[in-house]
Amino acid sequence: MVKGQNNKILTLVGKDVLTEARTRDVLTTVFIFALLTVLVFSFAMEPKAETTVMVAPGMLWVAFTFAGVLGFARSFIQEKEHACLDGLMLCPVEREALYWGKLIGNLIFMLVVEAIILPVFFILLNLPFSFLPGVALIVLLTTLGFVSVGTLFSAMAVNTRARDIMLPILFLPVVVPILIAAVQSTGGILKGSDWNEMLSWVEMILAFDVIFMVVSSFLFRFVVEG
Repeated sequence: MVKGQNNKILTLVGKDVLTEARTRDVLTTVFIFALLTVLVFSFAMEPKAETTVMVAPGMLWVAFTFAGVLGFARSFIQEKEHACLDGLMLCPVEREALYWGKLIGNLIFMLVVEAIILPVFFILLNLPFSFLPGVALIVLLTTLGFVSVGTLFSAMAVNTRARDIMLPILFLPVVVPILIAAVQSTGGILKGSDWNEMLSWVEMILAFDVIFMVVSSFLFRFVVEG
């Protein structure tokens, strides 16, 4: 049973990856938006080391947050516009498998964009690359929580008339805790703080990930069938 469900999830992920490889719609949109956001902030701030360390974490997470909102919206709008969502609902696939398939697909797209943006971010702000692995770990953990919530709310918002407005309204208030924890953790890494000093923030990110992956997986059935 578990193996069969895993195969269904992988099939759904493969479908999303193949579709994106052909159109490059989500990746292109998210990448350009994130890159422009980082560029604008980098040119707008004063090139001082103290200012950079203070402002850089907020810059990074503003870019990733709003780029993620764009990506989540596009992923389900494509399904809706081409009637693919109705087709998926008619398939003998558990709704939880559909959720995990979309979550993994969105996670892949976000991580690809973040893997490109992070080095550019460090170069533009002249940050030491020795901090990159630590920041990358925080980005990975936070993105997992982001995607778990974003996948649920994008499925909810796509069925509304004002879907472009509804997704940010639903999504952003919920992810405020993990955003605060991500900014604080990233700032601590860039300041050279010890990991023990940031442990409470990292634990908050992990708790958010676990709670919302479980809750979102359970609620997804009611969202898509409602």
